[in-house]
Amino acid sequence: MGNPHIGWLAGWMMLIASVVSIAAVALAYQLTLPQISSVFQFVGDGSGPYDKPANAVLLAAVLILFTTLVNAFGVQLMARINTAGVFLELIATVVLIVLLGVNVVRGPDVVLDTAGTGDGQSAGYLGAFLVASLASAYVMYGFDTAASLGEESLDPSRNAPRAIIRAIVASFVLGGLILILALMSVSSLKGDRISTDGLQYVVLDVLGPTAGQAMLWCVLIAVTVCALAVHTAAVRLAFAMARDNNLPGSARLARVSPRFGTPVLPTVIIGVLALAILVVNIRQPQIFTVVTSIGIIMIYVAYLLVTGPMLVARLRGRWKPVEGKFSLGRWGLPVNILAVLWGGP
Repeated sequence: MGNPHIGWLAGWMMLIASVVSIAAVALAYQLTLPQISSVFQFVGDGSGPYDKPANAVLLAAVLILFTTLVNAFGVQLMARINTAGVFLELIATVVLIVLLGVNVVRGPDVVLDTAGTGDGQSAGYLGAFLVASLASAYVMYGFDTAASLGEESLDPSRNAPRAIIRAIVASFVLGGLILILALMSVSSLKGDRISTDGLQYVVLDVLGPTAGQAMLWCVLIAVTVCALAVHTAAVRLAFAMARDNNLPGSARLARVSPRFGTPVLPTVIIGVLALAILVVNIRQPQIFTVVTSIGIIMIYVAYLLVTGPMLVARLRGRWKPVEGKFSLGRWGLPVNILAVLWGGP
């Protein structure tokens, strides 16, 4: 759509962002496991300035090792784990919505209550809103990860786009209900833990230790499946770029193991690089925000290198979509414009 240079830059930007994203997703173990049990706080007791970030790196390293082994040993194993994880995640999401719904203590108007956030700041509430928007930006990346694996599905030209649209609608409805009901059911909106521990804290606060911990195990499964999917997508991207001779050592990186049917070398290298990102940031108390924010920014730069040339091609009348079984039709141009506006800021 653009030229070989833009394509090369987009590929590299997306590959680096994917590696950073593996590290960012894996850090979510720290937000879940120590809340299930203090046994999982291996470094200190969690009160020291570096206890949580160091422990986060340790737990994340275990998850990255797991995703590396699964991706190296075969597509079928990865697919089974992913399918089972998503199935459990959907059931747990519906159950959580019901449980939060029967424990509401305030009305839905709480969504519009800023609680004084941003008072005295030059940007007012806008700063808090922009930080919160990182979550939705990261969710959109999850859909792209699913799209990266779409061509490995049955009849992808028909099924993959429709599956992504269903995922967007389901995530909007289910995710929106969880956020609204969490605000309506948590005992207090003013504690420090609600801003640092997020949904995991709300679950324990509303449901209590027994049911709450059961739901946190489901959250853990969701994080594991997410990390696995991101790692898988990164491997597919690295293999595709190596196949086109756009990576150092492309000949080796583009080899598929005759035994496992997977590109083992890219799988291992990506896992090692994700671990290296964590180790570099091991003494950073802001490790969660730093790694996640960098990943999101690079992802959207890569998106713009695709949606931007696509929009230019549409406006110049050079857009020729591939014939298939799915098309946005007349909605293509407005969706493309929204995509550029979404990624640009």
